[in-house]
Amino acid sequence: MRKIAFVLTLAAVAPLVAQSPSHYRVTHTYTLGGDGGWDYIVPDPPNHRLFIGRQDRVMVVDEDTGTLLGEVTGIQGAHGTAVAGRTGHGFATSGNDQSVVMFDLKTFKALGRIPAAEDADAIIYDGASNRVFTFNGDAHSSTVIDPVAGKLITNIPLGGKPEYGASAGDGKVYGNLTDTSEVVEIDAKTATVARRWSTAPCKQPVAMALDTAHHRLFSGCRSGLMAISDYQAGKVVATVPIGAGVDGVGFDATSGDAFASNADGTLTVVHQDGPDQYHVAETLQTPQGARNMGLDPTNHRVFIVSAKFGPAPAGGRGRGPVLPGSFTLMVIEREPAAR
Repeated sequence: MRKIAFVLTLAAVAPLVAQSPSHYRVTHTYTLGGDGGWDYIVPDPPNHRLFIGRQDRVMVVDEDTGTLLGEVTGIQGAHGTAVAGRTGHGFATSGNDQSVVMFDLKTFKALGRIPAAEDADAIIYDGASNRVFTFNGDAHSSTVIDPVAGKLITNIPLGGKPEYGASAGDGKVYGNLTDTSEVVEIDAKTATVARRWSTAPCKQPVAMALDTAHHRLFSGCRSGLMAISDYQAGKVVATVPIGAGVDGVGFDATSGDAFASNADGTLTVVHQDGPDQYHVAETLQTPQGARNMGLDPTNHRVFIVSAKFGPAPAGGRGRGPVLPGSFTLMVIEREPAAR
């Protein structure tokens, strides 16, 4: 996802953080280090690993120990990672050269490069069709890949600029279109757009997660809202306020909690009271810039990352470089209920 820049004072953050007593907290902090910015944090639940896009590579990290297991190299503009476990292959977008790098999930060695399209960003695996789908922002398209052969199948015009997406596991894939403020539904087998609907009043939807049991779709929007859609009916059923600069969303079916990680230094926790009823249960303070997150549904851990930055470029626009050795992974867990 694209970097965003804004200023938020501590006075503005404080009321959000004080909304309710804390139920979630950072339980572990691991310094990973390494140069460069970052993007998506993608869990691999069966193996309790995280794939973290780091500019020219993907870091592979052990969830339990914070140990760096290896890196996927040869990437130019790393963003997302898709894990196709049944094929033994992973796929990482290389946005600057409009391609996808296929790699071995055991050795992390690159196996090939697949053409995609301009601004290849997020990427997901759909098990129902056994296909990989990229979301190409500037190209307004999705590239479909055969994860066994590592070959391009087709490119699907989406009619808008996609950001993140998700697979429902039933042959349907969903993506947020940030410029048109819509959700697009893709038929994974036919590789065609089936339908679309507006996320209004939620504008610029970027991050996405699904509740497949209730057929609900969570869109984190840059307008400071989360839109919850009934993806069978194709309509928004609820909205809740979240922090500024969202770039990651997750949903834990066990707790009924949805999460939005925001660049303003907050993690918004939204509780599902019912399929169409939601409320903000908590706003957890996090480091500034911790805008990406990953959720492992098998252990209910939320993972965020951040770093310390050097001076901003001349003119004060944008963010300074990541300071060496400061890139950090944090684990957020729910506190056990009092007996």
